[in-house]
Amino acid sequence: MQRNGLMAHLVAGSLLLAGPLGAAEPSKAAAADHRPVYGAFGFDTAGMDRTVAPGDDFGRFASGTYLRNLAIPADRADSGMFALLRDLSQKQTRDIVEAQARVKGAPGSEAQKVGDFYASFMDEAAIEAKGLAPLKPTLDAIQAIGDRAQLAAYFGKATRQGMRMPLGLRIGQDMKNPDIMSVSVGQGGLGLPDREYYLDAKNPKFEAIRAKYLVHIATMLRLAGFDNPDARAKGILDLETKIAATHWTRVQQRQRDKVYNPSPAVDLEKAYPGVGWGPLLAAAGVGGEKVIIVSHPSAVAGEGLLMAREPLDTWKDYLAFHAVSGAASCLPKAFVEASFAFHGKVLAGQLEDQPRWKHGVDLTSRVLGEAVGKLYVAKHFPPEAKRQMDALVKNIIQAMDARLANLTWMDPATKAEARAKLARFTPKIGYPAKWRDYSALEIRRGDALGNLRRAAEFQYQRQLDKIGKPIDRSEWGMTPMTVNAYANPAWNEIVFPAAILQAPFFDAKADPAVNYGAIGVVIGHEISHHFDDQGRKFDKDGKLADWWTPEDVKRFTALTDQVVKQYAAYEPLPGTHVNGELTLGENLADLAGLNVAFDAYHASLGGKPAKVLGGFTGDQRFFLGFAQVWRSKYRDQALLNQVTTDPHTPGFLRPNVARNLDAWYRAFDVKEGQALFLAPKDRIKVW
Repeated sequence: MQRNGLMAHLVAGSLLLAGPLGAAEPSKAAAADHRPVYGAFGFDTAGMDRTVAPGDDFGRFASGTYLRNLAIPADRADSGMFALLRDLSQKQTRDIVEAQARVKGAPGSEAQKVGDFYASFMDEAAIEAKGLAPLKPTLDAIQAIGDRAQLAAYFGKATRQGMRMPLGLRIGQDMKNPDIMSVSVGQGGLGLPDREYYLDAKNPKFEAIRAKYLVHIATMLRLAGFDNPDARAKGILDLETKIAATHWTRVQQRQRDKVYNPSPAVDLEKAYPGVGWGPLLAAAGVGGEKVIIVSHPSAVAGEGLLMAREPLDTWKDYLAFHAVSGAASCLPKAFVEASFAFHGKVLAGQLEDQPRWKHGVDLTSRVLGEAVGKLYVAKHFPPEAKRQMDALVKNIIQAMDARLANLTWMDPATKAEARAKLARFTPKIGYPAKWRDYSALEIRRGDALGNLRRAAEFQYQRQLDKIGKPIDRSEWGMTPMTVNAYANPAWNEIVFPAAILQAPFFDAKADPAVNYGAIGVVIGHEISHHFDDQGRKFDKDGKLADWWTPEDVKRFTALTDQVVKQYAAYEPLPGTHVNGELTLGENLADLAGLNVAFDAYHASLGGKPAKVLGGFTGDQRFFLGFAQVWRSKYRDQALLNQVTTDPHTPGFLRPNVARNLDAWYRAFDVKEGQALFLAPKDRIKVW
């Protein structure tokens, strides 16, 4: 299942709590007189920097004072508006799960499972007392591996338990047969965020991270009681470097048609030798499947050779390290601290670890998300918010349809198919119509690591049980507490969890121009993903298919090449530019979303002029509302990770997309010679 989210990288912070220095917060007066959360009309004008011309740096004009005063909390890698809202959701969720932990619900009930899972994770004294004992059966099983067939079988077994494996096995919707589930296998196995962290020899930042990763591996092995941890660590890093060398780049992985390579299961051993397919697939519970989809053929072939040739003891060390690393949050404090020292400090730049309750809330939400989500929605998502969102989505879809109808570069027949695809959209707002059943999941109070493993096995078995059955398109890929949104072209749907439908994205008391610039652009962004450079490869039935003419593709590619070039010029870190090819889909979605939401805003005025509020015209408020949601600041380490691995352009650069809209130039009197100025012929117009 392909999903394109508004933010692949979720951030954290606080909205209604005491926030970072300079964060705009709702006042008691605002609550009392029913004003919007931010400012007089939904936008925080105090956060602007009016000494900067909008045409020189629109992001700084809209948010410069806010960003200058914004301090990233010590336990965060970044901060900003997404962060503030996510922290609010996290606090609201904490109240829910802690209440369940106190009441101790009836055995087998969702209340019991939520409460016991959270309470078990938070019981540090019990975890400390057990030491490494809960992980010992796993480590013993790894040490007992005696040959390559047993190694392959262990890979399959560990996949069911959610452990990191060199080959990633997945059960999901078949992209060319969207009514069935299929099994796919692709590259995996890296402990660092991406292949570039291993292979880039020119960037000293990556070199420093590799050195610290080596120390981290040795530290975890030493804590787990392994002898010769330094030598073992070097062997593991060398192995992962070889795995990384087989991997496809992030840009290559985006190509949806290239990652669909079905193979008869009986041919796998010949086509991709060395893996031990029989034992692996049988242990993973899919030994009876006739066809396996290979996502990254050259990587799978390369990793198969490594599985056959690299020393068995090195593979066992690799498995042991990743078993310890994956379990660290449920092991004694020394493991937690060692994990944070690398993953938090080195990779993300955090100064301090988050309080344990935050990790507990996030983990409980991941494992029992819809059980928690039921309670969250009842408490924090009023029906009126859903009604207003339904109306907004309808307006944005109409605006997108008008854009499609008026395209000049697309063949008329293709255009008709595109509009037919749009007409089949399913918007999902707030929460699922049908909640997930957790009755088969066993949670035991006092067994933190066991709960984590059983939860992984439950989720894997849940996917296994779908094979051969009709697709349930009512399912959600995010919980209601998630501050994000996504598009799923395979299901022809756009999804907006309840938690994102709050200020600054959506505020029922805000000026409509601000709402259209904020949540309206989010809606348009997600709709347009179905027509971006990868979403366009799915037809109106959600099937991976070639339904555009060659001339359509040629004209579209000429436009997208301009987008790649424009974004590749941005340099968020000295010497590190945005990867225009990696971020193409998201940048296209921002461009389309802004255009479509602007059209919808003007349609909502019914031909009447917008009022001037706070000295700003309606068009100005629309663009300011858009810029406000992308107020963000990152630590350098987190920014390096984002630019390397994330298909989203860093948030503080995303307001720059406005430079492609003629209306923005009119709204802010942007002149030639200003830094963001583009000649009319250079302004990119796709949809």
